[in-house]
Amino acid sequence: MNYSYLHYQTGLSMLHGIGPHKARDLINKIGSVELLFTESPSRLSKLSGIKPSFFSAMKREDALKKAVEAVDFHISKNVESIFYTSSNFPRRLSNCSDAPTMIYAKRNIDLNKSKYVSVVGTRQATQYGKEICRRLIESFVVKDIVIISGLAYGIDSYVHRYCVEFSVPTIAVLGHGLDRIYPSENRSLAKKMIENGGLITEFIPGTPPDRENFPKRNRIVAGMSDATIVVESKVSGGSLITAYLANSYDRDVFAFPGNINIETSQGCNALISQEKAHLIQGPAEFLKLMNWDVDIQSNNAQRTCFPELSATQDKIVRLIGEKQTIHVDIISTRLRIPISKLNVELFNLQLSGIISELPGKRYSIV
Repeated sequence: MNYSYLHYQTGLSMLHGIGPHKARDLINKIGSVELLFTESPSRLSKLSGIKPSFFSAMKREDALKKAVEAVDFHISKNVESIFYTSSNFPRRLSNCSDAPTMIYAKRNIDLNKSKYVSVVGTRQATQYGKEICRRLIESFVVKDIVIISGLAYGIDSYVHRYCVEFSVPTIAVLGHGLDRIYPSENRSLAKKMIENGGLITEFIPGTPPDRENFPKRNRIVAGMSDATIVVESKVSGGSLITAYLANSYDRDVFAFPGNINIETSQGCNALISQEKAHLIQGPAEFLKLMNWDVDIQSNNAQRTCFPELSATQDKIVRLIGEKQTIHVDIISTRLRIPISKLNVELFNLQLSGIISELPGKRYSIV
């Protein structure tokens, strides 16, 4: 059979014994994903410096057979396949060492918009948690904020429902393939979400919602976001895993405190007491801490007072002012400036008092 480049890209994640970090490392050494499937183990060994037996054990033909089935399904259902080298791949996620090499999406949204927030919590949501979700999502109306969650029972579902109700863009990251929706009760909700957001997953069709898939799903939820908000959580569970992952990615984490005698508040209280999350008591506090409550017009007015800037610095300042706050990786991507050079320019702009650095490697106009 003649395989396409998409078959090779899809099959990469199905190779036996190869995780996403190792896969990217191999592609960098070998030169292309196609060669990983078409060259002999001995040739691949010479290119990579790894023993031929390593490549012999990959089960490359099995991976390609699965890839053909997945690609056929995705094409028939208009599912987008986004490889990690694509400009459409979420840039925040690409900076995580364990990011998937491919994601599959049904979407109507830019995966690299300026503000992404994940909101997560327990499956046993209380009225207290539901009310927090409603107030939080309502406060994000017309704020150019995209909300990410996991479409699970409880807090996740309420977050997505309120996003649909208030027309706030929202994305669900799934722990299974796009040939199903789990839980099935959320099928109609998922369809509505695609109109102003989307569904994404790293799993191929036929992958069931097995327990081990959800921690993997959670790293995408955390990795795609500028900040993670935990609404309600027990002392163990997926939402705390998401919070810890967000911390490991150097992203901001926030948590709402709760009654110490209620089990679904104990996880949030623990995050706060262990200084793993900022305590917040309402939406306005979160927006202020993220510096997302700044008036754009005020930034534009201040920009006219800036000293003479180089052409590169002017582009940087204009982009930061336009977005209010923006992550360093997005600046680099949008302006096509290497990180090494960009860090120098950002440092000089800080010394001049024009911009300030915020938590999580984000920048804003002073």
